Amino acid sequence: MLGQKNKIKESFTDRLFLAGVYIFLTIVLVIVLYPLIYIISASISSPGAVSSGKVWLWPVDISFKGYEIIFSNSQIVTGYVNSLLYTTLGTLISVTLTVLIAYPLSRKSFFGRNALMFFIVFTMLFYGGLIPTYLVVKSLGMIDTRWALLIPNAIAVWQVIIARTFFQTSIPDELVEASEMDGCSDLRFLWSVVLPLAKPIIAVLVLMYAVGQWNAYFDALIYLKNQDLHPLQLVLRNIIILNTNTAGMEASEMLERQQLADLMKYALIVVASLPVMLIYPFVQRHFVKGMMIGSVKG
Repeated sequence: MLGQKNKIKESFTDRLFLAGVYIFLTIVLVIVLYPLIYIISASISSPGAVSSGKVWLWPVDISFKGYEIIFSNSQIVTGYVNSLLYTTLGTLISVTLTVLIAYPLSRKSFFGRNALMFFIVFTMLFYGGLIPTYLVVKSLGMIDTRWALLIPNAIAVWQVIIARTFFQTSIPDELVEASEMDGCSDLRFLWSVVLPLAKPIIAVLVLMYAVGQWNAYFDALIYLKNQDLHPLQLVLRNIIILNTNTAGMEASEMLERQQLADLMKYALIVVASLPVMLIYPFVQRHFVKGMMIGSVKG
């Protein structure tokens, strides 16, 4: 009874506004969800149904031919293993380097931190270009090696800014002073105090770097010649190009090849996106929290 008496009665305008919010969110949900459903439905439909436009929501003439063609290629497994390796090692290297550079830049006692931060941000605004970068990678002997995909883009400026802002706003100077009075070294303080408190921002960095590393293919296209080193994205690109080549074919054969190419595009999207879609729900909570904590506060 007391709860009912204290309940605030919603006015007509409040209910109208709430209904408008629900309608808007429902429309956004449909806009976001429909492409995902369509891609999955198209990937398990027959090639003829996909190319003729019969698929618009649910699968038509269910067929897994696109997946059969994809996984019959031995390079797919190699590409998956390579992408997992690049994503794991690349994310570990990137997060470690980002934390090691962002934390010192967040401390007021670090001499020259503003000048160093200026040069870091400068690289985000002005890029040397593809050819100079290629020459640097070549001079370091990383062409056609796995390091070419791990080292050149190990640190992203935007992630450094986010991590630096988090450390500035979430790690008080009193903690540093107390640790210094207890004789704690900088590395011990970073390992025992900063990292346990920085789990939200670390989750943000892991997700950002992992997604970027998983989807990357251009660096592999430029630096890698050995197909055994190609990541999944580059392997899938080569498969699409191979199946769209219709030179010297008859009209019926060209039509069949084109239908298979259209079907494979949707199957490849599902194959390439599945790992990220499976991981994201488990880190989404930490991702949102870390973005809010690490955001710039006015």
